[in-house]
Amino acid sequence: MTGRRADDAYRATLIVAAAAVVLTLAGIALVVGRMAWPALLDGPWSFLVGRTWNPVTNTFGALPALYGTLLTSAVALAIAVPLSFGVALFLTEVAPRRLADAIAPLIDLLAAIPSVIYGLWGIFVLAPLMREHVGPVLKATLGWLPLFAGEPIGVGYLTAGVILAIMITPVITSVAREVLEAVPRTQREAAIGLGATPWEVVRGAVFPAARSGLVGAVVLGLGRALGETMAVTMVIGNRFDISASLFAPGYTLAAVIANEFSEAFSPEYLAALAGLGMVLLGTTLLLNAGARLLVARVRAGAA
Repeated sequence: MTGRRADDAYRATLIVAAAAVVLTLAGIALVVGRMAWPALLDGPWSFLVGRTWNPVTNTFGALPALYGTLLTSAVALAIAVPLSFGVALFLTEVAPRRLADAIAPLIDLLAAIPSVIYGLWGIFVLAPLMREHVGPVLKATLGWLPLFAGEPIGVGYLTAGVILAIMITPVITSVAREVLEAVPRTQREAAIGLGATPWEVVRGAVFPAARSGLVGAVVLGLGRALGETMAVTMVIGNRFDISASLFAPGYTLAAVIANEFSEAFSPEYLAALAGLGMVLLGTTLLLNAGARLLVARVRAGAA
């Protein structure tokens, strides 16, 4: 009888914990949605695709901030995913165990650095580096592309994307390393026994077994990039505009909320900022749902 009571208590505790997560998410969406409702009365689509942000005339459009959020996150993933997978492969497949055990805590330490510290480093180190060295080289070699047109000023989409890449690399690396280490050693040994080279072992035996976990690592990194605030705010330039050039200053959804929330002088202004929060929440949920479906398809294909 005592054992059954313990099982019932255990099951009830797990149900409460799971329900708390769902209720918390629903509560956040409900509160932010109620705050944002006045801004959406004229139509959610017009708010989403609007390009003008003018609190004086109560004209609010989320498109430039949404564009900046997606663009900087895409730049961050383009840089961080290959780097993270490379580091994870080095630690699991190449480095001696002692060296790997020494490097792994340093990677975790990078993930624990506050974002404002990354922002300060971005202002005083990365922005001048992008303005004086990296930007001119990219313009001279790839200036014919719209992505690298214009004059590099140090702050902008590219600098914000690099900051985000540095911030999400430890997250993706740590998860990818755990996933790669979970692949059974027998699969590597079987591939080696068939005469595979180290790269063929990774490509043919390790990656297929770890594919779904690696996609999950990228999803975690993307979630961190979408919601990052302080570091991006300090280096993106904070201009409500849409530009194809990565050198141009811009804005993100989180940066607009952080910069202007304390200055909201009217109910319409506050509702518009809450609307940006709803757009950010919806974008994050949609991208995570899409990534979950991708992981499920990868697992089904692997099976």
